Amino acid sequence: MKRSSEKTSTGFDANVAAALSYLVGFVTGIIFLLVEKENRFVRFHAMQSTLLFAGIVAIDILIKAVLPFLGALFVTVAVIPPSAALWLWMMYKAYQGEEFKLPLVGKIAADRTS
Repeated sequence: MKRSSEKTSTGFDANVAAALSYLVGFVTGIIFLLVEKENRFVRFHAMQSTLLFAGIVAIDILIKAVLPFLGALFVTVAVIPPSAALWLWMMYKAYQGEEFKLPLVGKIAADRTS
């Protein structure tokens, strides 16, 4: 089901609100979780964004703590580019009105917002 014309309590179309929940990673995810109380589609994407990007930040911090110089190099080369691609992909999927579930965090987000 496409959710482009479905309105939310935020005043945005559901697909726009869902895409915006990825805009600044877990920050906008948390904002939409707090603000959007009714629309399950938006809440799913907000929860998935929060879990995904909080996890990426945690991995980033852990790698840099364990391997200070090499960790920073590894994160720059191996973590940031795929994270950026995933960020754009998830915004696109949400804007298309699709409830695209990522492995692990997608199931958790679906369970927490159903």
